[in-house]
Amino acid sequence: MKLGIVGLPNVGKSTLFNSLTKAGAESANYPFCTIDPNVGIVAVPDERLKLLGDMYHSKKVTPAAIEFVDIAGLVKGASKGEGLGNQFLSNIREVDAIVHVVRCFEDSNVVHVDGSVNPLRDIETINLELIFSDLEILERRISKVVKAARMDKTLAKEEALLGRIKEHLESGKMAKSLEVEDEDERALLCSYNLLTYKPVIYAANVAEEDLADDGESNPMVAEVRKFAAGEGSEVFVICAQIEQEIAELEDDEKAMFLEDLGIEKSGLDKLIAASYRILGLMSFLTAGEDETRAWTIKVGTKAPQAAGKIHSDFERGFIKAEVVNYKDLLEQGSLAAAREKGLVGMEGKDYVVQDGDVILFRFNV
Repeated sequence: MKLGIVGLPNVGKSTLFNSLTKAGAESANYPFCTIDPNVGIVAVPDERLKLLGDMYHSKKVTPAAIEFVDIAGLVKGASKGEGLGNQFLSNIREVDAIVHVVRCFEDSNVVHVDGSVNPLRDIETINLELIFSDLEILERRISKVVKAARMDKTLAKEEALLGRIKEHLESGKMAKSLEVEDEDERALLCSYNLLTYKPVIYAANVAEEDLADDGESNPMVAEVRKFAAGEGSEVFVICAQIEQEIAELEDDEKAMFLEDLGIEKSGLDKLIAASYRILGLMSFLTAGEDETRAWTIKVGTKAPQAAGKIHSDFERGFIKAEVVNYKDLLEQGSLAAAREKGLVGMEGKDYVVQDGDVILFRFNV
């Protein structure tokens, strides 16, 4: 999974990236200190893996991973080359979802690029830049399809769709709110890789005192939540500064620190949960002496396709999947004991994999 972090300068974007990845991207109180997109790979924390790894005495425990791409602070006119320009927008074309950091705190020591703190105005500024960037991509595609459609009448449908998307974007709306007529149109819309079609998770960056009640008493967070609900986006509340402090701590210290702050989950935990939800993802597990590992798949994936995540041969020669829930496996202490209790199912090609399934695939190529 690949997530792109965007936001205006000085909203806490690089501070958040640093804390998520401990990659040490430079963060300073001025725009454009992030010149190249910083990339960091983060292991997805998963207690289930550790417990299974201990049970099997696994030589290796491999968690799922998320790649974060931190884009330099965008400003009004970025799509036309203002600030450091459109080059940054191209860096997020390949991400699965966009994490949009929005400032929801007042601090006279941290300058705001527009002179005052207003999260909805900030969201609109970034969204317009994404729209302008997408229009540029569309113009090129339209000119190509219009030429080809003279010779190939099958392209008439795509030409009409492109016209509708362009009109939709020009009215200030995001591509993801466009109603498509059928699955063919949806597939085409996906293929254009538009920034305004990507799922968005808003990170509402608050002051430390707003963390304990998850931003409930912060009117700016309420505005962001209302806006996000209207477009089907996710929101999570963080204090980027606190996240940076958490990132420096060992796991046991981390738990105590969170407890002292009166919060249950770190920003990374909240972000991972939000990204899995918005992208419709989950994990199944494989466990053994050599390796215990988490595999990320789409919710609704059937057993052969899940097997294909491990190796294409597993999918091609799929016979059966031996499936047990990780809690049952841990409670029984071994696969053999779980089998004896009838807790292990032998599943076929139509089995839909569930989150937390521990699977042993049987295949023959």
